Amino acid sequence: MRLGIRFRDRVGIAQSILGVLSGRGLYLNAVEVDRQHLYADAPTVGPADLPELRAALQRLPDVIDVGEVDLLPGARQRLHLDALLAAMADPVLAVDAHGKVTAANAVASAVAGVAAAELPGRALADLFHDARLERELVEAGFRVPVREVLLGGEPFLLDASPVREGPGEAGSALAGGVLTLQAPRRVGERLQALRAFPAGGGFDAILGDSPPLRALKARAARVAPVEAPILIRGETGSGKELIAHACHLASGRRDAPFLALNCAALPESLAESELFGYAPGSFTGAQRGGRPGLLEMADTGTIFLDEIGEMSPYLQAKLLRFLNDGRFRRVGGDRELKVDVRVLSATHRDLARMVADGAFREDLYYRLDVVHLDVPPLRERGDDVLLLARHFVERACAQVQRPPCRLTPAAAAALRAQPWPGNVRQLHNVVFRAVATSDGPVIDAPDLELAGSRVTPGEPAAGGGPAAAAGPGEAAGSWAEAVAGFERALLSRLYPLHPSSRRLAAHLGTSHNMIARKLRRYGIPAARRSP
Repeated sequence: MRLGIRFRDRVGIAQSILGVLSGRGLYLNAVEVDRQHLYADAPTVGPADLPELRAALQRLPDVIDVGEVDLLPGARQRLHLDALLAAMADPVLAVDAHGKVTAANAVASAVAGVAAAELPGRALADLFHDARLERELVEAGFRVPVREVLLGGEPFLLDASPVREGPGEAGSALAGGVLTLQAPRRVGERLQALRAFPAGGGFDAILGDSPPLRALKARAARVAPVEAPILIRGETGSGKELIAHACHLASGRRDAPFLALNCAALPESLAESELFGYAPGSFTGAQRGGRPGLLEMADTGTIFLDEIGEMSPYLQAKLLRFLNDGRFRRVGGDRELKVDVRVLSATHRDLARMVADGAFREDLYYRLDVVHLDVPPLRERGDDVLLLARHFVERACAQVQRPPCRLTPAAAAALRAQPWPGNVRQLHNVVFRAVATSDGPVIDAPDLELAGSRVTPGEPAAGGGPAAAAGPGEAAGSWAEAVAGFERALLSRLYPLHPSSRRLAAHLGTSHNMIARKLRRYGIPAARRSP
């Protein structure tokens, strides 16, 4: 039985209690004293013995109560600590102030290849085969920058935290440290968790129901589970990374990391170290101990190479080598590594033409373009513009912490009339700016600050789009002239897509009679056929 004895604190009270227990010849497995409690594990005491033992102990001055407890506090703490360590997916080592292991979880034992019972007492120098590492940790009081180490032949990022005897830092003696080791793949999972993708992800999270987008999502859903590279083609801002992430979630690698590298955002040397990592001492300013690259951190998952057409010829050759057998070397390293990573890439450039011009490797092009997906630009997804805009308005109101607002019919018409050369990204920025800078309950056309909200009457925009905006120093005429010019540009652009007054009225959600009257007023479609 495990006993819990509560008392009023005084000098010698614990000794008096133990005297009663020993005088009865009780065998004690463990004894713990915690302030006004004494706990004893007495296996020879049974339930029938407890009343008489309680009476004997309560005859002592200052003993308040005697009862049974399920666990001694120290045993409970060790049990919870063991459960906590066992639940951790990363290797964890507790060491004393001299660098000797005092405790470790099962993952650390498995990685090190040492039985759990044999780990306590092992020196860090023997475990990591690095005497300098142990010396640096001990001399620095286990306060060192994160660095890469090898345990069991595998690379890990080591994070050390000191353990001190007292609750405060000042004046407390160093008792040792806790070492947490993170595999590159685990680091990749944490990086992915910080990325901002729509809640839930997947193809359902990609807003839009226009025929071109439905066709894209249907094709992508068919090819996503196939273990092959995918080349995603589309204009800047059209959502290529969202499509890549949805393909990852629809594949068998959905539970592994999805990491991305923009090949146009970094110079060649930095892009190489980001993708492939670097060995210790590779260059000035490199992290001590080396650093894993995105390929290692995405092991068993997916790597997304955005703007692949901007990759340098040297990196093209190194990427081709990796695609052949999954092997590579870090920058400045001599050890060959192998990972299992699916490569998805994207570009807004015509890679076939670049191959013909000698600006992109032909063999790499065919390795990347096993399956391709073409993302339609926003101007071909007219039915999706207002759906996206209303979603962005709602999200922007929440971000800037203002009351909900809505788009006026004029603002909706202005959004539909735009060619959106920046695609969905441009639409998002326009809507966010309007929400952030306006105060009213509605967003009107002038709030959007769009080309076409101020127009030169009767002057079509280049390429058949909406009328060109008046420059900052140009007069837009009267209000009636500006509205007439906007209406003319809007109807001229939309009539070929919806070639009847009824279809156009249904598309704009307004009266058929009004649309017919406006078409006659502006001579549409005859005006468009005239030279």
